[in-house]
Amino acid sequence: LVEINSDHQGGQRDKARHPWILTPVSWQVYGTVMHVNRGNPAGQEVLVDSWPEFQMVLTRPRREDPSDYFTNLYTAFYRDEGACRALLGNSRAVNWDQAFQILGEPLQPCSIQHLPYGGQDRSPTPLANSPEELAQAPLPTWATALRSPPEPEKGLRLAPVSPAHAMLLRDTWKFGENSWSLRYLNLLICHFPSACLLDPEGTPISWSLTAPLAFLTHGYTLPEHRGQHHMRTIVGTLAAQLHARGFPVYTGVLPHNEPSLHTLRCLGFRFSSPCSWSQLQPQ
Repeated sequence: LVEINSDHQGGQRDKARHPWILTPVSWQVYGTVMHVNRGNPAGQEVLVDSWPEFQMVLTRPRREDPSDYFTNLYTAFYRDEGACRALLGNSRAVNWDQAFQILGEPLQPCSIQHLPYGGQDRSPTPLANSPEELAQAPLPTWATALRSPPEPEKGLRLAPVSPAHAMLLRDTWKFGENSWSLRYLNLLICHFPSACLLDPEGTPISWSLTAPLAFLTHGYTLPEHRGQHHMRTIVGTLAAQLHARGFPVYTGVLPHNEPSLHTLRCLGFRFSSPCSWSQLQPQ
């Protein structure tokens, strides 16, 4: 178990030694590490199984609330199943007595089975009231952006999402009915790139945020404004901002979400393999 400090300067050498570091299946880890090296606004830590040669990378929150599965966000990528099991099973690396979510690929369900979960050798329980269908079949599709966005329609203004909008975002979010979700949304709004379209009264009608993993998330358009391609402007704007900062640009969408798929295709996203996403709580 080795912690990598945020002032580590070997990024380019590491990418040359480990070409799998920046591939579609490792973007969740890579995006988190980039944020760690750029001020670490979400307070994440980076662990590897060994150094300088490693087979498993794990990112985790520095401070954890045992009940807050929104901010208890882990990412993982491995090349060796044994290294994965050893690091995930290390109580100094993962606190299995709390609620948390973990994203990664090729992190498969077998990788988190029969670990010392809650002090016992048993499988974790999927978190109640969580987007469980995303963690199982069908899984989200991940994508990268290429093309420039269209300009906002007349009468609409493009702007970052404001903390004053957090309640609106929570109230329109399927999983937003608790205090943790509001705290999580405020974290994203205050510390990571975002974009929205404001109507003449200054109310957001369409928006998207980015997460500590550097992926586009929480894209939403109010029902009465759908079908007007507002999300193309928002997603394209955020993609351009992230590319300018050197981040990979990617997001997740369910295979049956045709409006979102159409928007991403129009912006030049390339679709790749699904990513594993699990939300867990102790039994």
